[in-house]
Amino acid sequence: VQLVESGGGLVQSGGSLILSCAASGRTFSIYTMGWVRQAPGNEREFVASWRGGVTSYADSVKGRFTISRDNAKSTGDLRMNSLKPEDTAVYYCAASPRNLGGSRWYGYDYWGQGTQVTVSS
Repeated sequence: VQLVESGGGLVQSGGSLILSCAASGRTFSIYTMGWVRQAPGNEREFVASWRGGVTSYADSVKGRFTISRDNAKSTGDLRMNSLKPEDTAVYYCAASPRNLGGSRWYGYDYWGQGTQVTVSS
Protein backbone atom coordinates (compact mmCIF):
# COMPACT_ATOMS: atom_id res chain seq x y z
CA VAL A 1 0.00 0.00 0.00
CA GLN A 2 1.26 3.43 -0.95
CA LEU A 3 -0.06 6.62 0.64
CA VAL A 4 0.28 10.16 -0.71
CA GLU A 5 -0.86 13.21 1.24
CA SER A 6 -1.86 16.56 -0.20
CA GLY A 7 -3.50 19.76 0.93
CA GLY A 8 -1.02 21.19 3.39
CA GLY A 9 0.01 24.82 3.36
CA LEU A 10 0.09 28.12 5.23
CA VAL A 11 -3.07 29.39 6.89
CA GLN A 12 -3.88 32.08 9.42
CA SER A 13 -5.03 31.25 12.91
CA GLY A 14 -8.74 30.44 12.87
CA GLY A 15 -8.60 29.25 9.28
CA SER A 16 -9.31 25.86 7.75
CA LEU A 17 -7.53 23.27 5.65
CA ILE A 18 -8.42 19.90 4.20
CA LEU A 19 -5.72 17.25 4.01
CA SER A 20 -6.24 14.34 1.65
CA CYS A 21 -4.64 10.92 1.58
CA ALA A 22 -4.70 8.87 -1.62
CA ALA A 23 -4.04 5.17 -1.22
CA SER A 24 -2.96 2.75 -3.93
CA GLY A 25 -2.09 -0.91 -4.01
CA ARG A 26 -3.90 -3.39 -1.76
CA THR A 27 -6.24 -0.75 -0.42
CA PHE A 28 -8.97 -3.27 0.35
CA SER A 29 -6.73 -4.53 3.16
CA ILE A 30 -6.82 -1.24 5.04
CA TYR A 31 -8.83 -1.39 8.28
CA THR A 32 -7.33 1.50 10.22
CA MET A 33 -6.47 4.83 8.65
CA GLY A 34 -4.99 7.56 10.78
CA TRP A 35 -3.39 10.96 10.82
CA VAL A 36 -0.28 11.61 12.86
CA ARG A 37 1.65 14.87 13.18
CA GLN A 38 5.12 15.89 14.23
CA ALA A 39 6.18 19.39 15.15
CA PRO A 40 9.87 20.40 15.11
CA GLY A 41 11.65 19.06 18.16
CA ASN A 42 8.65 16.99 19.23
CA GLU A 43 7.74 13.34 18.99
CA ARG A 44 5.08 12.10 16.64
CA GLU A 45 1.59 12.68 18.00
CA PHE A 46 -1.72 10.95 17.32
CA VAL A 47 -4.30 13.23 15.69
CA ALA A 48 -7.22 11.10 14.50
CA SER A 49 -8.08 7.62 13.28
CA TRP A 50 -10.82 5.80 11.39
CA ARG A 51 -11.24 2.14 12.31
CA GLY A 52 -13.99 0.26 10.55
CA GLY A 53 -16.20 3.33 10.68
CA VAL A 54 -15.32 4.29 14.26
CA THR A 55 -13.47 7.57 14.63
CA SER A 56 -11.13 8.71 17.39
CA TYR A 57 -9.53 12.08 18.03
CA ALA A 58 -6.82 13.54 20.18
CA ASP A 59 -8.24 15.80 22.86
CA SER A 60 -6.34 18.73 21.38
CA VAL A 61 -8.25 18.52 18.06
CA LYS A 62 -11.62 17.16 19.17
CA GLY A 63 -14.44 19.33 17.88
CA ARG A 64 -12.19 21.04 15.34
CA PHE A 65 -10.93 18.21 13.12
CA THR A 66 -12.95 15.57 11.26
CA ILE A 67 -11.56 12.40 9.73
CA SER A 68 -13.33 10.60 6.92
CA ARG A 69 -12.66 7.82 4.46
CA ASP A 70 -14.09 7.04 1.02
CA ASN A 71 -13.57 3.32 0.41
CA ALA A 72 -14.78 3.54 -3.17
CA LYS A 73 -12.14 6.13 -4.02
CA SER A 74 -9.46 4.77 -1.67
CA THR A 75 -9.02 8.20 -0.14
CA GLY A 76 -9.17 9.68 3.30
CA ASP A 77 -9.54 13.29 4.41
CA LEU A 78 -8.76 15.29 7.50
CA ARG A 79 -10.84 18.44 7.69
CA MET A 80 -9.25 20.95 10.03
CA ASN A 81 -11.17 23.97 11.29
CA SER A 82 -10.35 26.70 13.80
CA LEU A 83 -6.67 26.07 13.30
CA LYS A 84 -4.23 27.27 15.95
CA PRO A 85 -0.50 28.00 15.76
CA GLU A 86 0.11 24.91 17.90
CA ASP A 87 -1.35 22.80 15.09
CA THR A 88 1.74 23.62 13.02
CA ALA A 89 3.45 20.34 12.12
CA VAL A 90 4.14 17.84 9.39
CA TYR A 91 1.02 15.72 9.03
CA TYR A 92 1.33 12.08 8.03
CA CYS A 93 -1.32 9.74 6.72
CA ALA A 94 -0.92 6.20 8.01
CA ALA A 95 -2.73 2.92 7.47
CA SER A 96 -2.81 -0.66 8.68
CA PRO A 97 -4.74 -3.84 7.91
CA ARG A 98 -5.11 -4.33 11.66
CA ASN A 99 -7.55 -2.79 14.10
CA LEU A 100 -5.27 -0.37 15.90
CA GLY A 101 -7.30 0.41 18.95
CA GLY A 102 -6.70 3.41 21.13
CA SER A 103 -5.29 6.81 20.33
CA ARG A 104 -1.75 5.96 19.29
CA TRP A 105 0.62 7.07 16.57
CA TYR A 106 2.65 3.86 16.45
CA GLY A 107 1.89 0.44 14.98
CA TYR A 108 0.88 1.56 11.51
CA ASP A 109 2.23 -0.52 8.63
CA TYR A 110 2.11 2.10 5.91
CA TRP A 111 3.05 5.80 5.96
CA GLY A 112 2.86 8.70 3.57
CA GLN A 113 5.68 11.17 3.04
CA GLY A 114 3.99 13.90 5.06
CA THR A 115 2.61 17.34 4.26
CA GLN A 116 3.49 20.57 6.05
CA VAL A 117 0.80 22.58 7.80
CA THR A 118 1.78 25.99 9.11
CA VAL A 119 -0.63 28.16 11.09
CA SER A 120 0.40 31.77 11.57
CA SER A 121 -0.75 33.83 14.54
